[in-house]
Amino acid sequence: QVQLVESGGGLVQPGGSLRLSCAASGSIFRVNNMGWYRQAPGKQRELVAAINSVRRTNYADSVKGRFTISRDDVKNTVYLQMNSLKPEDTAVYYCNIKGTVVIGPQFDSWGQGTQVTVSS
Repeated sequence: QVQLVESGGGLVQPGGSLRLSCAASGSIFRVNNMGWYRQAPGKQRELVAAINSVRRTNYADSVKGRFTISRDDVKNTVYLQMNSLKPEDTAVYYCNIKGTVVIGPQFDSWGQGTQVTVSS
């Protein structure tokens, strides 16, 4: 079983920055795609940013130029650096990691979610 632990959310003023982290643990053989999603009240969960095993990235149009996703394959950790935050970035942010376990099937795991609130 693969577990994800998120950290780094909080309250920040508009224009501020936060860095989210998500670490995977368990009998992991390989990590493939890693991503961050968010869900605001009354809205559907949406993809914010993703990074694959060769570090190709893609971003939602609303965060391009402000957010940066990165990964550390030694630590099985994915990061989301969020700059120039706006009130509309307020949401619960979830990480998602896909890969394979040692002598086992693929996994598709989600973090517990971390609240990001952008407000003055």
